[in-house]
Amino acid sequence: MELLDKLKWRYAAKAMNGEKVSEDKIERILEAARLAPTSSGLQPFEIFVIKNQAIKEQIKPVAWNQSVITDCSHLLVFAAWDTYTAERINHMFDLTNEIRGFKNEGWENYRQMLLSMYPQKDPEENFNHAARQAYIAFTEALTAAAFEGVDATPLEGFEPDAVDKILGLREKGLRSAVMLPIGYRKEDADWLVNLVKVRKPMEELVTVID
Repeated sequence: MELLDKLKWRYAAKAMNGEKVSEDKIERILEAARLAPTSSGLQPFEIFVIKNQAIKEQIKPVAWNQSVITDCSHLLVFAAWDTYTAERINHMFDLTNEIRGFKNEGWENYRQMLLSMYPQKDPEENFNHAARQAYIAFTEALTAAAFEGVDATPLEGFEPDAVDKILGLREKGLRSAVMLPIGYRKEDADWLVNLVKVRKPMEELVTVID
């Protein structure tokens, strides 16, 4: 029940107080994101951890001037691959073989199937697929933050092209997908802090098919 209690406690903080989150908590939040499942285990994204205040100040105007951008402790930017390439796919399969210490014929056949499929697709379609994988890791980070007693605010309200330019993402073959300011709520400045969490009742959300 501890995790559920933490999830009931968390909300999308609208104001943060600038207090720094300890590095050990940040490391555990990032580790949760690293351990997230992704399609074919490719992990088609990178996470940029922004502590530099000047860069946060640059991002704020292209993120609807939201104060959490500059008042957070760490700003996480989840950036997805702009497309799937043979090099990227092979790297992850080679890494798997290296870590496991053996090659598996079925796994190698699966590699060839992906190589014959993904690199030939439209880059925009590939980016959208990669971004969905980034969101899985993003959600793990969001949950881990709650478990650590740290506030985290999901942010899609920003101009991706502008953020990409500020961080030089396109040159790295990446595009920003979603951002996650991490910090501590500023209760006296947050209109949302004392409002009851509203979610659909279970019977509206879940259909059980026996």
